[in-house]
Amino acid sequence: MDETRKPTLIASVQRALHLMEAVASHPNGAPAKQLAREAGLPLATTYHLLRTLAHEGYAIRLSDGVWVLGDRITALHGQSKTQQLLARIRPTLVALRDELGAASYFGMHVDDEIRIIDIADGPRTPRVDLWVGFTEAAHATAIGKCVLRQLDQERRRDYLSRHPLIDLTPHTITEPNRLLRMLDAPTPVSLDHEEYAIGTGCAAVPVTDATGSVVGALAVSCRSSKLPRIEASVHRMKATAARIQRTLTFTM
Repeated sequence: MDETRKPTLIASVQRALHLMEAVASHPNGAPAKQLAREAGLPLATTYHLLRTLAHEGYAIRLSDGVWVLGDRITALHGQSKTQQLLARIRPTLVALRDELGAASYFGMHVDDEIRIIDIADGPRTPRVDLWVGFTEAAHATAIGKCVLRQLDQERRRDYLSRHPLIDLTPHTITEPNRLLRMLDAPTPVSLDHEEYAIGTGCAAVPVTDATGSVVGALAVSCRSSKLPRIEASVHRMKATAARIQRTLTFTM
């Protein structure tokens, strides 16, 4: 078997990509004839490709006849930044999962909501079954409480006014004032003692970027009986949080 065999390439895709590169190289746009020369394509092929790209939102023909990149490119770029962030963070989460023998999580405060960005789990380290949407249950999780601790009083109260403290287990804190008092108490690690799910515990430490504009948290979940051992390993979680912080500084 010839292992050096070249992969099968789709010529039409290559031509479209080369044409998009030519369009991108002209901030003020360029006419189809110039783009055809630069991409090494016949003019008729260039017109067909440009019309297809325009139909899909990847190119726009301006009133003076020049072509520029379309709005779909901006959307892709935004998604690619998220993927780049995940690609940098995932190995760090996996390493913590393997080190502590517990599923690891990274969450952030985005658009006034607390969201899970990525999870590293496995057959021996299963993630928590999110039987209630995280945006509705951040008050009952270590990662949610850790993020809320980093917000000022006004932003905390705003968040809680928009997210009722629903009762998930007998251990869930459902009184706003009690939760606010807990969030005010200084602590190196935020904990969830079976507040989200019976039999499950969670610990979280803060993660911010160098400017403080990114507010997030690193967490691990485990059987509730294992939580004291996780608490004793908080220094390892903080070291991992510092690595993620450096990643955020250079990526965001």
